[in-house]
Amino acid sequence: MAEIEVLTEYGNVIAKYEGFETVYKELDGGMILSNDGTVYVEQPEQEPDVDQIRTAKLAEVSSRCESAIFAGVDVELTDGSVEHISLKEKDQINLFGKQSQLAAGATQLEYHEDGKLCKYYSAEDMTKIIEAAMKFVSYHTTYCNSMNAWIKGAQTAEEIEAIQYGAQIPDKYKSKVLKDYEAAMGA
Repeated sequence: MAEIEVLTEYGNVIAKYEGFETVYKELDGGMILSNDGTVYVEQPEQEPDVDQIRTAKLAEVSSRCESAIFAGVDVELTDGSVEHISLKEKDQINLFGKQSQLAAGATQLEYHEDGKLCKYYSAEDMTKIIEAAMKFVSYHTTYCNSMNAWIKGAQTAEEIEAIQYGAQIPDKYKSKVLKDYEAAMGA
């Protein structure tokens, strides 16, 4: 039966490991032993393949879309003032819940601009806020979906890596909905 002895720098045996033939890999302050004679061989780093790059780009674009949505939208109210409304998931849920208050006939609804105290908004202003929020979320979601089609259609790593959120998407990857949004915005 094979045995490996661990020695001090002076040659004294401090440990014996039976059933092992080789040191598989040395580590800082230790080692991994092998009982079949194998030895660790460092593998050169491999470049990620196109599918890995595509998967990473899809995740990046999704994250940027979410960040853009969560950052929120500016809404011009009936008095001409502009308020910034964030659109994190809880904000979206809260705003969409305001629709049922409007449908029930509420004439003033409580809400808050980012970082400010809650206040009352008229039904008209709350409708503007909700419409702006829904349009903003829908636009970014639609844009992201078309961007995903572009990423999936790209053939090389270089093409995929060059795609950035906010870029003009080639027409062949744009959905009809995105084209309609862009036409409405004058883009």
